[in-house]
Amino acid sequence: MTYDADTPEEYISQLPENRKEPVKALRQVILQHIPEGFQETMNYGMIGYVVPHKLYPNGYHCDPKLPLPFINIASQKNFIALYHMGIYADEALLQWFKTEYPKHSKYKLDMGKSCIRFKKPEDIPFELIGQLVSKIKVNQWIDTYEKTIKK
Repeated sequence: MTYDADTPEEYISQLPENRKEPVKALRQVILQHIPEGFQETMNYGMIGYVVPHKLYPNGYHCDPKLPLPFINIASQKNFIALYHMGIYADEALLQWFKTEYPKHSKYKLDMGKSCIRFKKPEDIPFELIGQLVSKIKVNQWIDTYEKTIKK
């Protein structure tokens, strides 16, 4: 689902009541743990965390006018999603996350290539998400992106 919002606050204000607090909390965890240099923005109709053009002028290979994406959070129809491109691009990070997840949640991990789905908002493992978000610095993400995604 996409929302017509220009700011993260506007995005959250449009969410159903049962999604507002979990998305706010997820956003706060990301803001508290994301390494310096990433910038919060709205992209693809979601709250996004990107490498701004001032740090990576080439932008995203699919559309160089856009900054390089790293993380997005969104309220979808049946779940809250965390899209983390580092998990998609870095096998070691993916394996770490899969190993740690059961230590932080009583529910089975539900994920796609870069999408982690939370069907029960009250059970989002915020501490684990904070750890995940902090694991890749801007320069590491640019290097990983150039080696594994941008061809």
